[in-house]
Amino acid sequence: METAQPFVIERTYNAPVEKVWKAITDKDQMKEWYFDLDEFKPVVGFEFTFAGKGHKGEQYIHRCKILEVIPQKKLMHTWTYENHPGYSTVTFELFPEGGRTRVKLTHAGLETFPQTNPDFAKESFAGGWTELIGKLLQQYVEK
Repeated sequence: METAQPFVIERTYNAPVEKVWKAITDKDQMKEWYFDLDEFKPVVGFEFTFAGKGHKGEQYIHRCKILEVIPQKKLMHTWTYENHPGYSTVTFELFPEGGRTRVKLTHAGLETFPQTNPDFAKESFAGGWTELIGKLLQQYVEK
């Protein structure tokens, strides 16, 4: 049996690791490039939710819980949906490279979501993360 491959995206930004870490852990900065969270703390066990829209405007409530925090190196949290089956994890890993930072995002467990819903297709997540990590976060930390 073939195990599903997680979605992985890596990008290198012209920004120091401290700046990128703050962009992925400070709720005021997160709303500039990610989602507008009511509350967020990079503390193991902290739970947060946010709303997102599907392809046809459906509202999805994302429910997440921080699983691992290594300051300026790694942030891992769950990624589930209210009223939908499935369990996945999102991991941000930061690698300083001189004055630059390489970001590796891994979203594992996508196959656990209802595969009959196009909003939960791997391609949908790939498109979203490519926009967020490949464009919006980069623009934010490099400005």
